[in-house]
Amino acid sequence: MDQDRAKRFGRWLREQRKAAGLSKTELARRSGTTDGTIVRIEQGAFEAPSPHKLARIAEALKLSLADVYSMAGYATPDDLPSFQPYLRRKYGDMPAPAVADLEAAFRQIASKHGYDPQGPQPGEDETPDPEERFD
Repeated sequence: MDQDRAKRFGRWLREQRKAAGLSKTELARRSGTTDGTIVRIEQGAFEAPSPHKLARIAEALKLSLADVYSMAGYATPDDLPSFQPYLRRKYGDMPAPAVADLEAAFRQIASKHGYDPQGPQPGEDETPDPEERFD
């Protein structure tokens, strides 16, 4: 990724870390890396952070690996990113207020139609049918 993308990714990752209520030190501990690595990624100092480190960071933040890879500019062949990371990746040159407006519109539309973009979580839609028997 280029320097601008690295900085955008760093800002996004910092937002995710803060939303999770973690300090840089705690994220570093949970992901098995150093405070310095987290700081440099968040500052956009790494144009190509290690996919392995990003996977550990995604796990520590409970983020979709596809979202993290997409935001970092890595291919995600097995999974598609959710709307917000896709939007930021596809339209990275769009002004921040426009991106915020699109994200808000998406949340409103999703809510109106009863769609939870974060779910269902594993097991939520896997209730057994009482008519179905496994003898």
